[in-house]
Order: sequence, then structure tokens, then C-alpha cells
Amino acid sequence: MTKPSSFNLAIVFALGLAACSKGGDAPAEVARPLVAASPGAAAAPTAQPVVADHADTGIAWKQAASDADVDAAFATARAETKPVFVYWGAKWCPPCNQVKATLFNRQDFIERSRAFVPVYIDGDNPGAQRLGTRFRVSGYPTMLLFKPTGEEVTRLPGEVDPARYTEVLNLGMNAARPVKAVLADALAGGADLKANDWRLLAFYSWDTDQQQLIAKPQVATTLARIAAACPADQADTAMRLRLKALAARDAKMLAKVDAAVRPAVMALLGDALASRELADLLVNAAAEIVRPLAAKGSPERAKLLVAFDAALQRLEADATLSRADRMQALIARVDLVRIDIADDDATPAAKAAPLPHLPDALIADVREQTARADREITDGYERQAVITAAAYLLERSGLSSESDTLLKANLAKSHSPYYLMSELANNAKKRGDKAEALHWYREAFEKSEGPATRLQWGSGYVNALVELSPADEAAIEATTLQIWHEAATQPDAFEQRSGRSLQRVGNKLQAWSKGGAHAATMTRLRGELVTLCAKNGRPDVERATCDKLLTPAPKASA
Repeated sequence: MTKPSSFNLAIVFALGLAACSKGGDAPAEVARPLVAASPGAAAAPTAQPVVADHADTGIAWKQAASDADVDAAFATARAETKPVFVYWGAKWCPPCNQVKATLFNRQDFIERSRAFVPVYIDGDNPGAQRLGTRFRVSGYPTMLLFKPTGEEVTRLPGEVDPARYTEVLNLGMNAARPVKAVLADALAGGADLKANDWRLLAFYSWDTDQQQLIAKPQVATTLARIAAACPADQADTAMRLRLKALAARDAKMLAKVDAAVRPAVMALLGDALASRELADLLVNAAAEIVRPLAAKGSPERAKLLVAFDAALQRLEADATLSRADRMQALIARVDLVRIDIADDDATPAAKAAPLPHLPDALIADVREQTARADREITDGYERQAVITAAAYLLERSGLSSESDTLLKANLAKSHSPYYLMSELANNAKKRGDKAEALHWYREAFEKSEGPATRLQWGSGYVNALVELSPADEAAIEATTLQIWHEAATQPDAFEQRSGRSLQRVGNKLQAWSKGGAHAATMTRLRGELVTLCAKNGRPDVERATCDKLLTPAPKASA
């Protein structure tokens, strides 16, 4: 499970914060849920809470699923001389649910929405993935701000404190120039930039940039350059940029960090007011910030971990933060205990190594906070966001069975239970219980809803079958055919997330059949694919992409 993000919530945070916000698409990378039932206790399922429709928030959303819908929204914006706010999300996505629970229902945001044209794109509406290509968006949720003319101004960070979101939104709405032009000036020295220009850069959503402004490998170094150029009277803005630069570093790269940064971060962690201002970064990227600042096993690393844990404890107890952010602070504390344990990219030996012992007090806190969240949450959106994070937290803390108990108790309470089922599958896979993992992967796919989501969850199930039960040719073939037949009915099956889902299936099957293995099954699948690719009068470029799904890449010449 990948680490999720607060807003991003710890989960999709984890499965995807990943799967949603970070651009990941695998259902196994979903988000972290919350709450822990008492160990071993089987909570009786309760009736699913009523979740208000997205349009019932007081915001005059214009639902868009086609170019015509979007063009009409921009026509309205030009006629009324208003900017356009585009929200790209999905029903199941924990960070999306967090935004609905804490931002879109805020009166200040609702009132501010009257000054722009709000456009909502549900990634599962037919045609929506094609709009994803138009706007160059992938991860859920992504929020963009445009001029009435259609020029993109900025991308807004979903993880920022909801109480400050309107302030950040106003930065974009009042910006004289788009962030791309401001970035160019900053990199040239920034002599003519104003305070709000620097803040526009500091609050830009680099996680959802999709390499429009900066290629991903250059994000960390670019942000560090901007932070260094930031004027002395913009200390808070410079620190936000420094922290984002640290969080964006590739863990595999030993990049040099300015010697002045570590003491500055130590001072920040000891300042309650300053650390509260930067809480969104501290709770979402604690381990990523610590690693490049001090070497493993060094006295500096030990001091930094102590200071960071103290700051996170303050944030965990801060009632002015959302429940999701407080939970994320607790997840960050666990992450710091595990900071030197490799996860997804670990070698087999590293993965087999025992987890570090979590202090008894921390384990007790994890159990208390997850149980409290489960007991107290009444809003359906908040439950989808927080309970998924809580379950991730429990598993991350070595309490896998308690994570399962929490997830199973919440299946009937979730409006998108297939997301929770994917977490159950991940838990079982980590325990080595292949049969249980496949059961939940299958259940998650069967219960998933929406065209893009079904391709995504189906891709995850095929992946699991090939990894955990490669000899089950019948199940692999049947599931693949089901995915392809569903894709054949979708006008945007080869766009954005849907296209990547299909490509993952094709790549997995090619690896599964390497060396002529499973030849009969692959022959049948290729034959069926030829028929499917020719259907529905798809454009030549889409047909070519479809034809290549099961075509091995040509060998590179010597």
C-alpha cells in the first residue's frame, strides 16, 4: 500500500493518495481509512448513511462530461467575466470525499463560488476521461482555475487546511498572470515578483502538475532554487517551498541539501504557531522531509525524529484541524518510527525484516483514535475519507487483523465499499494469504461502479490473479475478456486512467505469457482483441493502441 496524503488523505491516500491524488490508478493504492474496532470484536453492520448528492452543497456546479459541456461553461464565464473553477474527482476517492466533507460545504467557499463558474467532472461519467486528456489531469482530486478565455492560471492543492483554502483560491483569482509565467520570472531571479506571486508558487499543486510546468525529476531542485530566491521578508513562503522541495526528492537519489535547511526545519518544529501554519506539509510528508536532512543512524537524525514527533503530537491534538488531518499526523508518527524500513521498493530480504517496535503508548493511541473516529463520524463523505485512512494506519502499525475488522464493519456504511474491499485484499496479500486476497480483489471488482472505475478495479484483479494464481488460466482469461467487453462500450476507454488500466492488463498478460507460456489462452485473447478493436468505429489512433495491447514490444537492436 502506498502512503497516502492527508487530503490525499493518507490513503488514496495509501492505495492509490496514491491512487487518487498522486495519479496512481491501481485500486490497491487507495487511501487510508480510520477507526479501529476493539481487537477481535465483530461490529454489526449498520444502515448506510445518506450521502447528499454532489450538487446539493449550495454550489451551482455545472456537470461536465463532454467538450460541449465545458465549452458552454467557458461561454458563461466569458459572458459574466468570471474565472472557471474545474473540479475533477470520483465518488470512491477518499481525498475527494474529504474535500466534500470539509471544503465544499463551508459557507465561505460556497459564497466565494458565486464569483466563478464551478465545473464538476466526475471521472466515471461517459466521456469524462477524454476531458481528463483535454485538461491534462489524472489523479483524483484535481482542482484547476482558468481565466474566462480558457488559459489555465493555477492548480490548487487539496491538502491545504480548508480554513485557508479560500485564501489560496483568492491568490489564483487575483493573479495578474498564470503560474507558468510567474515561475519563469522566479527562475530568472524574481526581482519584479510581488509577495502574492511567491505565494502562488508556494501553494501551487505540484503533485497534480502532470509535468506541465516542470518535468518530474526536476521538481525538487526547481523548488529549492525558488525557495533560495524568495525574498527575506517572505520567510513563511520560503519555508513552504523548502519543505515541498524536500518532499519531492526521489528517495533513491542522494541529493545535496543546503546546510541551513536542517536547523531551519528544527526551529520550525519547535514553534507551535509556525508548524501549525505548515501542518499540511508536516503531516503528509514527514518521512520524506526527514530522510534527506540527516543520515540514517546519525545523531542529527535522532534529534530530528524527536522534534518531529513532538510537533506531530501537537498537531494530532489540535482540534482546529480536520479529523482527517489529525489522523494523518498519527500516520506520520508511525511512518517516522518505520522510516528506515523499505516498503514497496524493498529487496526481498528487507521486506522480510521484522518491523521496528512501536512504543506501547503509540499503539494505544492508534487504537484509541481509530476507534473514536469509527464511533463518532456521522457524515458519509468524512467516513469514506477517514475510515479508509484508519484501516491503513492500523495495518501500518502491525495491527492487520484489527484493520480487517474495521473495514468489514464499515462495508455496509460506505457508499463505495469496493474501495474498502481493495484494502482488505491488500491486507491479506501482505499477510501472504493468497486465497483471501483474491477473494477480496474479486469482490471489489464485482462491486465497483462506473466505467473508468470498473476498468481500474478490473485491472487490479487481473494483476492479482497473475501474481497470486498464475496457473488459473480460466479466471485470468474470463476477467480479461470481461474488461475488454466493457471497454468496447466506452467512448473514452483509451483516454487517461481508463487507457492506463487497459495498458496495465496488456503488459501484465505479456509478462505472464513470456517464453510462450499459456499459448492457447493468449491465442484466444489475441483473437478476441482483434474483433474488439475493430468495433464502434474508433479513430485509427485508438484502434492502433488497442491492437498493441497484446503485441510484445520489438527487441532493441544491438
